[in-house]
Amino acid sequence: MIVLGIDPGLANTGYGVVSSSASGPGGGLAALDGGVIETPPGVAMERRLADIHLAVEELIREHRPDAMALEDLYFGQNASTAFAVGQARGVAMLAAGQNGVPCTAYTPQQVKGAVCGSGRAQKEQVARMVKTILGLLEDPRPDHAADALATAICHLNRAPLALATSGAAG
Repeated sequence: MIVLGIDPGLANTGYGVVSSSASGPGGGLAALDGGVIETPPGVAMERRLADIHLAVEELIREHRPDAMALEDLYFGQNASTAFAVGQARGVAMLAAGQNGVPCTAYTPQQVKGAVCGSGRAQKEQVARMVKTILGLLEDPRPDHAADALATAICHLNRAPLALATSGAAG
């Protein structure tokens, strides 16, 4: 299974692509790609959102993920920042929908808990655990890329449970 993790933001949208296989060390998780989609602040909002959408579509075409995992909004921010993050999240979801990729959202606490065992983990701890889980040589940088990889890992850790419970319900 291949999961595209997204940490949405208007200026910086983090992305991470993680694959899972039944065989291999550490449950067979491997990082295929990761980074940040950057949009400059002086550009019109609609252009920035179009650029995020296009970049996510390119990632979907390149990696052909089975699912997209997005980090939910954190409402502790000011309202205008939350709206901008929500719009970036929306265009990422639109790209997934247009390409038939199912989406699942996770709160920051769920992501941190899945990767670190605690929903209150600090960013540095998340990056260290992503490095360990994926067998990377160094902590993923910047933080947005690390968070996106963590979101993909969260989904992969929860996917077997979701499949088992959906099968039992039907």
